[in-house]
Amino acid sequence: MDYAKESLRLHGEWGGKIEVSVRVPVENADDLSLAYTPGVAQPCLAIREDPDKSYTLTRRHNLCAVVTDGTAVLGLGDIGPEAGMPVMEGKCVLFKAFGGVDAFPLCVRTKDVDEFVNTVYLLSGSFGGVNLEDIAAPRCFEIEKKLKEKCDIPIFHDDQHGTAIVVAAALINALKVTGKKIDEIHAVFSGAGAAGTAIFKLLWTMGLRHAVLCDIKGVVYPGRPDLAGDPYLDELARMTRPAVRGGLKEALVGADLFVGVSAPNLVTAGMVQSMAPGPILFPRANPTPEIMPGEARAAGAAVVGTGRSDFPNQINNVLAFPGVFRGAFDVRAREINEEMKMAAAHALAGLVGGEELSAEYILPKAFDPRVGPAVAAAVAQAARDSGAARS
Repeated sequence: MDYAKESLRLHGEWGGKIEVSVRVPVENADDLSLAYTPGVAQPCLAIREDPDKSYTLTRRHNLCAVVTDGTAVLGLGDIGPEAGMPVMEGKCVLFKAFGGVDAFPLCVRTKDVDEFVNTVYLLSGSFGGVNLEDIAAPRCFEIEKKLKEKCDIPIFHDDQHGTAIVVAAALINALKVTGKKIDEIHAVFSGAGAAGTAIFKLLWTMGLRHAVLCDIKGVVYPGRPDLAGDPYLDELARMTRPAVRGGLKEALVGADLFVGVSAPNLVTAGMVQSMAPGPILFPRANPTPEIMPGEARAAGAAVVGTGRSDFPNQINNVLAFPGVFRGAFDVRAREINEEMKMAAAHALAGLVGGEELSAEYILPKAFDPRVGPAVAAAVAQAARDSGAARS
């Protein structure tokens, strides 16, 4: 099937992928008086006295804002907020289908960090949480940080943290398959933007201690001349302090793990052969990964996972974000913290075990009905245990 041609045709036919549905009867005068005026004044007054009742007297408790500025849409780049709307609608579909979360797209016409933050903050009283989407780095880091400081609801940049959760889950099981330990492996990351940074930081929290990050200019190391004006990359350099210099080729020598969130065809068979025996490779550039799975396996890779559905071990964010928000909403969490992210990763990994765990099956499928509930339950419990839950 020509997905591009058929999708464009269907989008024209659909006229949008989401719509508002009514949850109450409006069939007579009494119904109208209860759902709207004059009866609706009473819940308004109750919320005025206690704003927290907005969670029980309205749909706020289950409503997520999916917000973009259109600066990093898929692999299309900065195409503008309106052009990002089909993706935001699609995200809302996935929230509902896989997590039972009502989501609403907001495409904001600004590239100014403070203006964007203030816009979302002013609207935040209508929502139970905010999912940031397709915002270019490094602005996405600053936007998320400022929104977390201002808002009392979960703020979650899925391009960062959803990706990190699913990669972490894949690694948990890949380490079981290969018999390696997270605190002993040497990892190399290709791509030090939003996704690469978040993946690295979550794995670091989970015990990774030997890592090298590479960006378009090569290894990220302390003192690299261009890092002086980039506090985000400078932080990564100071955390990892790699001894190696050069580019991805040099960094991969002797490595146990490769995580790619960068560009197509950056890794060769020879580079895989230079890694430690039985390496794990997660080349996630889409639609063409840093190395094709067959080539990686032929060169000696023990486990390979990509972002594509036509190869084994698809590392797809849809395994994470619907359940993460479902769990956060179920306990009215103030935030989505590291404990909740790690719980989500372990819950995902735990769905594949025993004899079914293998080099070609390290993650559950996207349509596995166990995924959403398992992730939600683990996230909710982690929120309670970490003090993030309010109910």
